[in-house]
Amino acid sequence: MLISRYERMIAKRYLLPGRSEAFIAVVAGFSLVAVMLGVAALIVVMSVMNGFRAELFDKITGLNGHAVVQGYGGQLRDWQQIVAEAKALPGVTDATPLIEQPLFASYNGRVEFAQIRGMRVEDIRTNPALKGKEVLGSLNSLQNGSETIAIGSRLAESLGATIGSEISIINPQGVATPFGTNMRVVPYKVAAIFEVGIYDFDKIFVIMPIPDAQTLLLLGDGVSMVEIDTNNPDKVGTILAPLADKVGQRGQISDWRMMNRELFEALAVDRIVSFTVLSIILVVAAFNIVSSLIMLVRAKTRDIAVLRTMGATRSGLMRIFVTVGTTIGAVGVVAGGLLGFLIITFRAQVTKFIGLVTGQQIWDPTMRFLTELPARTDPVETIGICVMALLFCFLATLYPAWKASNTDPVQVLRYE
Repeated sequence: MLISRYERMIAKRYLLPGRSEAFIAVVAGFSLVAVMLGVAALIVVMSVMNGFRAELFDKITGLNGHAVVQGYGGQLRDWQQIVAEAKALPGVTDATPLIEQPLFASYNGRVEFAQIRGMRVEDIRTNPALKGKEVLGSLNSLQNGSETIAIGSRLAESLGATIGSEISIINPQGVATPFGTNMRVVPYKVAAIFEVGIYDFDKIFVIMPIPDAQTLLLLGDGVSMVEIDTNNPDKVGTILAPLADKVGQRGQISDWRMMNRELFEALAVDRIVSFTVLSIILVVAAFNIVSSLIMLVRAKTRDIAVLRTMGATRSGLMRIFVTVGTTIGAVGVVAGGLLGFLIITFRAQVTKFIGLVTGQQIWDPTMRFLTELPARTDPVETIGICVMALLFCFLATLYPAWKASNTDPVQVLRYE
């Protein structure tokens, strides 16, 4: 909206009212702060929600792939053929054999639930969810037949184990004897402690080479599943459709959406609800702008009448008050954007400060899955939030501006 020089001058004057109109300035200040807080809250919450979903997706698919072919009865004997057939499909980037079995880990009298995962040595070293995530030791220490393992950091804390500790893995399904089934208790040396960033994974995972896992679980040359990665996770069902027919009666295909449907659906709903609730802050801020402009119009009724008698048009007066209200909103949007980015940048420190003040642990990894508060800002989404806030502020100025433009100078100046 283009405004003339005198309209811009008057709008600037109204943005900085005198002492007699200090209350109007206070109300306008509250409006600006409300817009700022609304924009900052939306940017922070949406960035955290985006980061939460992205981190969960990256870490979950990093360990479990975009899909898995699970063998019936927990075994795939001809997994080499399935790997070859999967890699031959267009859109499939990798296919990896895995062994997974829930067992128990024991150390110094402590027993904890453990998820045993057998992987090829080269896959352990190159897996994106594990690579560079060692807290102690090195994943390169794991070798076939070396009876060494890597465990999650939370599991290490629960057991009281560290590098070099000898942990016993307990397999209830042992060797049958005339006196019953003897549990298999196999000792392994801890060669690495890792932290992938998902509490539940760090709490239970034990990584070992596939040959060691096959020996522990008496699987022979079999594996329990084949993990598959694709170049487009959103189209994983279409990409793997031909493989479903080839797998046949040997196993079933489950993609990341099936395995984590409830989690990602809950995140999507929470995201929409959070956005809707926080948008109400912007609506309240818009009403504050309406209130401050109405008060300004009433305080400036005589000035408006004088301007009308000097030749100011109705549209010119509307532009003046729309400019005043929109400027307040624009400053609030800019300040809110800066505040939001500051909170995102120093989110760890902000979380710790709130925890110190309230005495509560704000980010509990046992409840939030991730060990750290994530954030990923979407530029398009941020621009959309700012545009939406400016639109609300602009719409809030229309009624007070219309009232100002309809001021009758004859009625106002009759007794002057």
